[in-house]
Amino acid sequence: MIKAILIFNNHGKPRLSKFFTHYSEDVQQQIIRETFHLLAKRDDSCCNFLETGSLIDGTDVKIVYRHYATLYFVFCVDSSESELGILDLIQVFVETLDKTFENVCELDLIFHVDKVHYILSEIVMGGMVLETNMSEILTHIEAQSKLEKSEAGITAAPVRAVAAVKNFSPSVANLSNISLPSLPNIPTSFKELKTALPNFNKKF
Repeated sequence: MIKAILIFNNHGKPRLSKFFTHYSEDVQQQIIRETFHLLAKRDDSCCNFLETGSLIDGTDVKIVYRHYATLYFVFCVDSSESELGILDLIQVFVETLDKTFENVCELDLIFHVDKVHYILSEIVMGGMVLETNMSEILTHIEAQSKLEKSEAGITAAPVRAVAAVKNFSPSVANLSNISLPSLPNIPTSFKELKTALPNFNKKF
């Protein structure tokens, strides 16, 4: 089982952290710090996995990682996971990010954290691997993007409708030029009313 997935830069600044077991914020930060210290002192020529002792939950956990330019991609797993399988999974994750963001960099992880978490959830859920086929993952991501765009269009429809009404509404200046049909003179006194109604005296 995958215990945690971490991404941090060469200075130990976390860019993504996903724990599949509940830990307090302090414990999570401690795990990130200790993991970084373990990896920062390793040479790039070393293998990409190591035993950590009792880093998480007091149980033996293996760290499987890849170092790309300024970022470490780290999977903390138990003994049931294959190190080589996890290395391939990290490669799928990174290539998917690269396809999605077109040459992914650290800033993409900072400014698009929601999308990065969505991509990760297509690959791993609840500590279990869901999908390793990158084309399938990209298909799901594209479908999600289309859905988000359509929802954004529905949300913006009322705003566009109001703008259209405003554009078609006549201005005050135009209202002053509208000619209205003349209305008959309305009697203002009882005498004028008698004159206007010739049969008035006959009936009353």
